[in-house]
Amino acid sequence: MGAALITVSTDTEFTHLAWKRDEKELAQVKYLMGSDPTGRVSRLFGVWDPASGLALRGTFIIAPDGTLYNSEVNFYNMGRNIDELMRKFKANIYLSRKTNEGCPSKWKDEGDKTLRPGPEMVGKVHEALNG
Repeated sequence: MGAALITVSTDTEFTHLAWKRDEKELAQVKYLMGSDPTGRVSRLFGVWDPASGLALRGTFIIAPDGTLYNSEVNFYNMGRNIDELMRKFKANIYLSRKTNEGCPSKWKDEGDKTLRPGPEMVGKVHEALNG
């Protein structure tokens, strides 16, 4: 879809290699895995926890021009949902072309119903989506 996917954690590069070698959930991973043992990148993204010296689980969708489209921060033990991340990614691609529309929470792909935000939509989202 034209995106660069990079994961960054406070683990060392050697820990990443061990994860990739031994964890079957990562067997097909093709994206870059960045190491941030000093927390410098984690601090830049606002996910560094100085009390523990660890980074919270942050997910960020950033446009090529540097615009932050989405951010989500989860606690250490909360997994992320790739289907929801892909929905957000596709919605942002769609909305970059259709700036006067809005993708509701159940929007999944181009062709799904969108909304046109405005004062007339207040209190009528359900009707607009189900009418």
